[in-house]
Amino acid sequence: MAKSAVSLPGLSSPAVGFEQPFEMLEACHERVHRSLELLRRIVAHVDEHGHDDKSRAAVGDVLRYFDIAGPLHHQDEELHVFPALLSHPDPLVPAAVAQLQADHVRMHWLWSRLRQILLVWRDDEAAGAISDVERRLADDFINCYERHIPLEEAIAYPAAQPGFSAADLDRIGAEMAARRRG
Repeated sequence: MAKSAVSLPGLSSPAVGFEQPFEMLEACHERVHRSLELLRRIVAHVDEHGHDDKSRAAVGDVLRYFDIAGPLHHQDEELHVFPALLSHPDPLVPAAVAQLQADHVRMHWLWSRLRQILLVWRDDEAAGAISDVERRLADDFINCYERHIPLEEAIAYPAAQPGFSAADLDRIGAEMAARRRG
């Protein structure tokens, strides 16, 4: 096989820092998309080749992203973006926020279950073929994010940004960075 079915795509991201919090949130979405695509490729690889060192390493990458960066990203939105939109004059915006918050709960629930499966895929040398239940859970997780991100980028972020001053954005960016430093 000339190219591994689970090789990582290019890891270049826009040169965005926390001084631009909304741009940072969108750059995180790019990384989410790459991690979801990697999960898709893992499933395809295991279907074709079974679990192997390449698939286990790729599973480790997916686990790291959604164990660490994913929850921080959701926390950023829950603390800084969504509260600013709950009293927005356009009724579509608070409705979108309610959906996004429900999505975060669902994603957390899905991840807690998918994570257990991925740990087996990564750690159990005897892991077998992917079951229909495992495949459906991976698909549900991927699909939830793929419905979620466009709603944030098309409605939530554009509605929230004008309400923040430069000082607000500096404070938000500093808080986001501090959370990542632990």
